[in-house]
This record gives sequence, structure tokens and C-alpha cells, in this order.
Amino acid sequence: MDILANLALGFGVALSPFTLFLAICGCFLGTIIGALPGLGPSNGVAILIPITFTLGLDATSALVLMTSVYYGAMYGGRISSILLNIPGDEPALMTTLDGYPMAKQGRAGDALVLSGVASFVGALLATIGLMLLAPTLARVAFLFGPAEYFALYLLAFCTLGGMASNNQAKSALAACIGLGIAMIGVDSSSGLPRLTGGNLHLYDGVDFLVAIVGLFAIAEVFFFIESHGKGSSIGVKLDKVTIPWADIAES
Repeated sequence: MDILANLALGFGVALSPFTLFLAICGCFLGTIIGALPGLGPSNGVAILIPITFTLGLDATSALVLMTSVYYGAMYGGRISSILLNIPGDEPALMTTLDGYPMAKQGRAGDALVLSGVASFVGALLATIGLMLLAPTLARVAFLFGPAEYFALYLLAFCTLGGMASNNQAKSALAACIGLGIAMIGVDSSSGLPRLTGGNLHLYDGVDFLVAIVGLFAIAEVFFFIESHGKGSSIGVKLDKVTIPWADIAES
């Protein structure tokens, strides 16, 4: 009953006109920031934090604004993934696998709508699940040990091999390179530097977002140069944005 009472109180605050206005503005600004490759939700929130002090917002309104910016930036990262094949943040990496091919087929609008629907449904279910299962998940997290983490890593590598089943050697090489880049920095257990070469700038490691944005952006730049050198280029044209009901029902 306490959960229902707290939910009723929260909805009473969230559904007020001023709070809804802040949420809409935050989502709009977050979408613009997220569409810029390399910024991401966390950097977007950090950039817009001074706005809360300038506007003199109370704690609840500021939290609503920043949360809206975060969720808007999460969707904005999909825009550059679909239109440019450059992920705006880490979760948008998988969007490039299906979104960009759809855009090259002339279905960029459908891909953007499908991405928005998927983001909304996923965020809604995740929020409900967190609200109901947060205490249980916290207790389960304390039970994770070295064996469980090893099993997760093994599952990740097996999944990577399944995704690149056509060329297992290339998949294994890419996994080894990625693992080597991830090991750069200070070991969290021993506190000793790994693969830094004595360079202090590498003590913090290589940020995952910087790595994937650089990897995809450089690949697109070389592809663009090669296609223009041959006198042909492949562009993505966004004619209209419609709701693909058939694709939504199928998914």
C-alpha cells in the first residue's frame, strides 16, 4: 500500500502543467544533444545542469528536467545511428545494425519511428520493473561473485561469435582487440597500471563511447572518400516520417 500511495503522490506532481512543460522541453533538448555523436545522455545532463540554477527550479522540477534530457538524449543517439551510421552513445550501437540498412533502402522515417517506439516501450517496462523489483535486484547483485562475472563475460563472447557467424576469425580478432583496449588503465583490484606505457593520460583508460564513435566515424569517412573517388555515392534521404504499423505489429 505504501508503494501505491507514493505512486499516487508522484503522479500528482508529475502531471501538473508546469512539470509536463519541463518534461517536453527536456526531451526536446535531449534529443538534439543526443543526435550529436560523442555527447551522449550523461554529457547532455552535465551541460544543462547550470540551466536549473539559472531558472531557480526546485529539486523536483530540476530532477524532472534532467531526467527528461537524459531520456531524450537516449533517443537522440539513435538518429545519428540511423542516418549517419555513427552511434551517438553506447546503447545506440546496436541500432546501426538494422537502422542504417533501412535508411539506405529509403525507410529512414520508418526506422526512426520504430526506434522511438522501442525506446518508449523499453523505458516504460524497465521503469515499472525497477519500481517493483528494485529491492530484490539489490539483494541479487550482492550475490554476484567471480564465477558469475566470468559466466557473463563468456556469454558475451559466445554472443559475439553467433552474431558474426560468417567470419569467426574476424570476430575473434575484433574481440581480442576490444579486450586489449578495455584493459588499458589502472586495475580496479590491484591499483596497478596496465598497458599504459608510462603515459599518465592512459591511466583513466579508453572511454567506450570515444572508441565506438571514432571507429564508426572513421569507417564512414573512408567509405565516403572511396565512393566519391569512384564518382558515386550512397546517400540517405529522409522524405517523410510515418508510423509503420505492420512492422510494429510484427515486432
